[in-house]
Amino acid sequence: MSEISVADLLQAARDVTAAAIAEPLRHYRAGFSVEQKADESPVTIADRETEAALRQAIAARFPDHGILGEEYGSEGLDRKFVWVVDPIDGTKSFISGSPLFGMLTAVLRAGKPVAGIIRMPALGECYGGAAGVGSDRDGTPIACRRGVTPEKAFLCINEANGLMADHPAAFQRLMKFGAYQRLTYDCYPYAQLAGGQVDAVVDYNLQPYDYLPVVPVVEAAGGVITDWQGQPLTLESDGRVVAAASVEIHAALLRTVAGSLS
Repeated sequence: MSEISVADLLQAARDVTAAAIAEPLRHYRAGFSVEQKADESPVTIADRETEAALRQAIAARFPDHGILGEEYGSEGLDRKFVWVVDPIDGTKSFISGSPLFGMLTAVLRAGKPVAGIIRMPALGECYGGAAGVGSDRDGTPIACRRGVTPEKAFLCINEANGLMADHPAAFQRLMKFGAYQRLTYDCYPYAQLAGGQVDAVVDYNLQPYDYLPVVPVVEAAGGVITDWQGQPLTLESDGRVVAAASVEIHAALLRTVAGSLS
């Protein structure tokens, strides 16, 4: 089998997520039961059916690729290409009727995320990005905002509850960062960052299927995204994320969370 291009991987990710949209939407704002997982996070039939549809489509198209998903675990993580999927990123948003839940997909090549999709089924938006290809929203090129200093930045603070509980000093510093701060959740702030609406996102306590799909979208839009120590995000990262529109804002945020890494 010939080597598949990054552009083709991005298009494949776009296709398989588009084909799975019907699964969450037929349950959205409809009656369904909510279960609690071992970590006390919610899960619904929509999460499971959506991931099953994604896995089936990926396996049919790329039977030699590995896959990691939130609901059904992993297989073939040692393979050259690995897909990482989160069928409904933001189940709390989904069960409360908020349209800000997403469908996330990344393709890793030799462990590095090279193509990613942030699809927002209820909003009808799809953000894609790939190394050397660029980022787009529904086919229209997008880019991170330029010319904003750290002092003028608009910062989204994800998972504020956990941050306040575990790193209160860092949280207080973040609440004074830049010109605007907004407490946010789930994946949409990364789409806003890539699209030039906000300038930075700080996140906490994530899993690989939460953060790896957004990496190519942010990077291909000209942004910077790492862990809190400034290291690249991988399957083994600790789930703490700093993303920014520029190296300058990113560096200022790393200084802001410094001392909260234990």
